[in-house]
Amino acid sequence: METIKNVKFRIKRWIPEDGRFRVDTFEVPVFKGMTVLEGLIYIKENLDPSLSFRRSCRMATCGICGIVINGKPMLACSTQILHLQSDTITLEPLKNLPLVKDLVVDHTPFFEKQKTIKPYIIRKNDLDEYWNPTREYKQTPREVEEYLQFSYCLTCALCYAACPTSGTNKDYLGPQALMNAYRFIADNRDEGLLLRLEIVDSPDGCWGCHLAGSCSDVCPKGVDPALAIQILRKMVVEKDLGYLEERKGAQLVPPLPYVEGVEKVEAPKFTVRGAKKKAEEIQTKYLS
Repeated sequence: METIKNVKFRIKRWIPEDGRFRVDTFEVPVFKGMTVLEGLIYIKENLDPSLSFRRSCRMATCGICGIVINGKPMLACSTQILHLQSDTITLEPLKNLPLVKDLVVDHTPFFEKQKTIKPYIIRKNDLDEYWNPTREYKQTPREVEEYLQFSYCLTCALCYAACPTSGTNKDYLGPQALMNAYRFIADNRDEGLLLRLEIVDSPDGCWGCHLAGSCSDVCPKGVDPALAIQILRKMVVEKDLGYLEERKGAQLVPPLPYVEGVEKVEAPKFTVRGAKKKAEEIQTKYLS
């Protein structure tokens, strides 16, 4: 492809052996449509093979290539270099997460906080159907719209890196976990309303948000975690005033008479060793 111009990449690299940052500058030939991720790949393949960064899908689906680009958390794979309108691009690892090497950070604290809000459909009664599903639960298009926007989350951690509260309070659940709590609360198949509201009702939960709005600003999918957090606050107040009660989740759709009894469709098997046992333990602990 034809090179349009050369752009300098200033990369703030974390050096674990020294416990410090180092800034390296590379000159990258840029063609039309070239992304920041492609620039990083060019550097690794042609200039410095020791450069470390994460990548996978290259199409803004996996969320793993998130870094700070010119001061703002962004996905490297969906950010075109020429759109930045700068001859110098500064790249840094995501903030508020432990550093590993160069542009690579450890997402473990981020995912541990997501686990806290129980990011799965909770059913309290029909547990046999829950573990051995035979049919889907009823859900209208309008009911899907209640949570659809929030289901687009990539778990890329850009919102977490941009959040000032996450940067000053290591116990804060963070915008993604709180948003995901509302995503499942809004799902008509779920029966964990009061349980999740109790989890987020704390200074380290929905009340820790300072309404900076940076989480929604950097989200590459327009999920709007700030909106979800404000709705959570409203629901917590309604619960405390006695206006909210636990609800019964959606029921199963009726069986199709022409296939009922002909063939039993088995549920997909767990593919990770020990996952089923662990899931059953969690279900028994929290819902018994």
